[in-house]
Amino acid sequence: MLVVLKYSDMLENIKRLCVELVDEFDQIPAERKDLLGQMAAYISGELALNNPVQLTYVCTHNSRRSHFGQIWSQVAAIFFGIPVQTFSAGSEVTAFNPNAIEALRSQGFNIESESAENNPMHLVYVNDDVAIRCFSKEIGHQENPQRDFIAVMTCSEADTNCPFVPGAKKRFSTTYDDPKMYDATPLQAEKYRERSRQIGRESLYMYSLVKLKSN
Repeated sequence: MLVVLKYSDMLENIKRLCVELVDEFDQIPAERKDLLGQMAAYISGELALNNPVQLTYVCTHNSRRSHFGQIWSQVAAIFFGIPVQTFSAGSEVTAFNPNAIEALRSQGFNIESESAENNPMHLVYVNDDVAIRCFSKEIGHQENPQRDFIAVMTCSEADTNCPFVPGAKKRFSTTYDDPKMYDATPLQAEKYRERSRQIGRESLYMYSLVKLKSN
């Protein structure tokens, strides 16, 4: 189901975080802005044709960066009033990593778990009633779109190993360094928050361009 919310409906702490990240657009390198501009132009074109826009963020294990992508892309779209739907997937099934979940919680997200299984469902709330459903799954899982979606590659391994994503109508590569390399180190929490903020900042920048094109 498409998340239909307005900026005013979002949790106050998430709105404040979005405003902070918008103020950090100058931290995005020029080459990344160019790539994000290409994504924005494609999405704007699809919206102009009244085509539904669905983005699936892909990483090998669907445990960290792809979840950050799914969540931040949906939040940023709501922030700027862009009607898109976001998903995440991997070539392998693992679980939404606890360190990534903790990073989001520390940044003000309300996250609940629906089970204690090895790959539990997590509900990431954008307001008191509406949540983004997050769990590890392959691209072909029934909760993901099977055709005409935009594949966004968030890790270099998946980007290299999946040059063709079945069902995708367009593919973009916005790879990020893996915070996993800092697991069990003194920098663990800092690096997970840093990656979350980077993906959030770039998502907001991309949708800000879509917003400009729609005005």
